[in-house]
Amino acid sequence: MPDFADIWSYLAQGPLVWLTLTLVAYVIGDSVAEQAARHPAANPVLIAVIVLAAMLWASGTPYATYFQGAQFVHFLLGPATVSLAIPLHAQGRRLRRAVLPVAAGLTVGSLVAVGSALLIARALGVDAATLASLAPKSTTAPVAIGIAQSLGGSPTLAAVLVILTGISGALIATPLLNALGIRDWRARGLAVGTAAHGIGTARALQVHPTAGAFAGIGMGLNAVLTALLAPLILRLLG
Repeated sequence: MPDFADIWSYLAQGPLVWLTLTLVAYVIGDSVAEQAARHPAANPVLIAVIVLAAMLWASGTPYATYFQGAQFVHFLLGPATVSLAIPLHAQGRRLRRAVLPVAAGLTVGSLVAVGSALLIARALGVDAATLASLAPKSTTAPVAIGIAQSLGGSPTLAAVLVILTGISGALIATPLLNALGIRDWRARGLAVGTAAHGIGTARALQVHPTAGAFAGIGMGLNAVLTALLAPLILRLLG
């Protein structure tokens, strides 16, 4: 009779196993977050990443093998991003009344997100390829990967930096904005979406629908601005 290790080795090669485990890990993360009353520290994405990382480490499964099964979830990032147009449409009138503040906030936010990261990394002696991977960290993963590739960076490293940025933003945004006394849900949402892309937007949607809608605006338009600004800032630093 085959032992458990042999059975697992066989099952781990099937893409359906890792897709299922990815969904189960997120359900676990979301359940923990719900039990914690949606506290920022109980971020379901962070919990799911920890659970999956523990599974990969314990089973000795290469990330490439895992991604073959989980890539369907990666594919759904596109439709999920497009679906943010629904709350955006619902807030269309409020957006039109705040076009200038939104434009100013997005421009400054994009410049700071790209410029501060690159300046700090450059001061620490980071190489050019890593700088190119770091530049789009505040955009959603598919956009960041494309920008990193076009700039000569590593798509894999860019994806990791995007996830770390999003989780960090989702964790600290609510306590930080509360401490700063920012009460306008439009400003809060725009800030989170610009700085922490999809993961931050998901958190904003949990907190307040207006914040979620404006976070979607910040995430989408910041991706466009970053694609324009990142090459220019990298060229200036070079």
